[in-house]
Amino acid sequence: MHIIKLNAIDSTSTFLRQLSGEKKLENYTVVVAESQSKGRGQMGTSWSSNPGENLMASVFVDVSFLAIHYSFWISMVTSLAISKTLKELYISNVKVKWPNDILADQKKISGILIENVIKNNRLQACIIGFGLNVNQGCFDNLPLATSMQMVSRKTYNLDAILKKVIDNLQIYMTQLKDGDFTNIKDLYEIELFRKEKPSTFEDAEGSLFSGFIKGVSKSGHLQVLIEDGVIKEFELKEVTLLY
Repeated sequence: MHIIKLNAIDSTSTFLRQLSGEKKLENYTVVVAESQSKGRGQMGTSWSSNPGENLMASVFVDVSFLAIHYSFWISMVTSLAISKTLKELYISNVKVKWPNDILADQKKISGILIENVIKNNRLQACIIGFGLNVNQGCFDNLPLATSMQMVSRKTYNLDAILKKVIDNLQIYMTQLKDGDFTNIKDLYEIELFRKEKPSTFEDAEGSLFSGFIKGVSKSGHLQVLIEDGVIKEFELKEVTLLY
């Protein structure tokens, strides 16, 4: 694992992607920054963080072994790696809110953004960007955000947390490379927030409906049991879980 530390950057993912285009990178090359001005989340959202208090990192991973229609599995193993790290450090009530927000006590503690490098319609590598709230004590105007310190009342070493995340990511990536899809999917579905609980959803048109999360498809679609016993699958932009 090769780590590049930066004081300030617009986006660790953007920096790492540009670097990967300039030279061949060692697998699990990591870029981590004290602060970033243009941190990105899913669907164009931003990720803000107090400088020096949280983890903002991106990691380059060779995923050339993975078929392109299995790209969501990268999200699964990344979610599991962060979830495992938090549980190992005794953070309570950790769950994965589909597709890959990590919650603690029903509040967001981590977000993930994955950018795939594709050539000739084949996966070559991915840039896994993640933000993990570690030592920040409060989040103004963000009532659904939390941090490891807010949950545990402890202060953490950011370098140690980063190493744990990358170590766990390598464990799950190895399982993925070995073709252990069933175990990975089972573990991910166990972690799903609101699984098998009555929940309210909003569709792309703004209409509300009720259902039960049952799991995810192999392509990463959310499977929801709705009325009349029908299980419907939703893509990322088609549905929002309200809580």
